[in-house]
Amino acid sequence: MTTTTAAVRTGRAAAKAVGLNKVYGAGETRVVALDDVSVEFRQGEFTAIMGPSGSGKSTLMHCMAGLDAVSSGSATIGDTELVGLKDKQLTQLRRDKIGFIFQAFNLLPTLTALENITLPMDIAGRKVDKAWLDAVVDTVGLSGRLSHRPSQLSGGQQQRVACARALAGRPEIIFADEPTGNLDSRSGGEILAFLRNSVRDLGQTVVMVTHDPVAASYADRVVFLADGRIVDELTAPTADAVLDRMRSFDAKGRTS
Repeated sequence: MTTTTAAVRTGRAAAKAVGLNKVYGAGETRVVALDDVSVEFRQGEFTAIMGPSGSGKSTLMHCMAGLDAVSSGSATIGDTELVGLKDKQLTQLRRDKIGFIFQAFNLLPTLTALENITLPMDIAGRKVDKAWLDAVVDTVGLSGRLSHRPSQLSGGQQQRVACARALAGRPEIIFADEPTGNLDSRSGGEILAFLRNSVRDLGQTVVMVTHDPVAASYADRVVFLADGRIVDELTAPTADAVLDRMRSFDAKGRTS
C-alpha cells in the first residue's frame, strides 16, 4: 500500500461508552443485552470485539454506531452524545462521522464499483476529495475494477468496494460487523490486512466485531464480552493468545 498520509494516534477517544445498558423486553421476557459497559475506542486504533453468541458484542456495536437506542448510560462519537438525539440527527451523524462494513457487502447491483464507493457522499451532496479517494482506491487495490458492477466482482472484491465506501467519506470511526464472514480465508485475510493498514497508514479508527481469533489477531486490541459485560482486554493479540483467553472464559463458565 502506498499513500502519503501518515497515521495519527492522538490517544483521544473516537467513541466511548460509560455505564451503557441495553435491555430488551420486560418482566419474564426481560433480557439484559448490555450490563453497565464502559469502554473507549481510541483514535487511530484497530479494536476487535469478541465473545460467544449472545454475549452482546453486536449489540454494543449497534448502540455505539447509533443503530440501536440505549436503555441507559452514555454513548458518544467524538464529542457528540448519541443519547437523546432525534432520528434526523442520528441519520446525519451516521452519514457524516461513521463508516459501516457488514458481511453482506450491501452494494447496489446497478451501480459500478466507483459509484457504490461515492454513493453516500453523493446522497449527502458532499464533494468527493479526489486525492483521498485515489489513496483509498489504491489501498484496496481496486484501480482496475472501478467500472465493474458487483456481479462482475468476486466476493473479496465486493467487500473491498464496501471497505472503500466506508473510508471514502473520511469518517471519524468505522464499525465492521463480521466483515469476513462471507469470504474464503484468502479474501478474508486480504480484507483484514486492509483494515489493519488503513489504521496504520491512513490514520483510520476501526472497531470490528468478530468470532474468529485469527481475525482478531489483526487488531491492536481485543475487548472480550460475556453475558453483556466486558470481562477482559488483550493488547498486541496473537491468534493463539486470543483462543487461550476465550478458552479460559469457557473454563470459568462465564461464557455459557
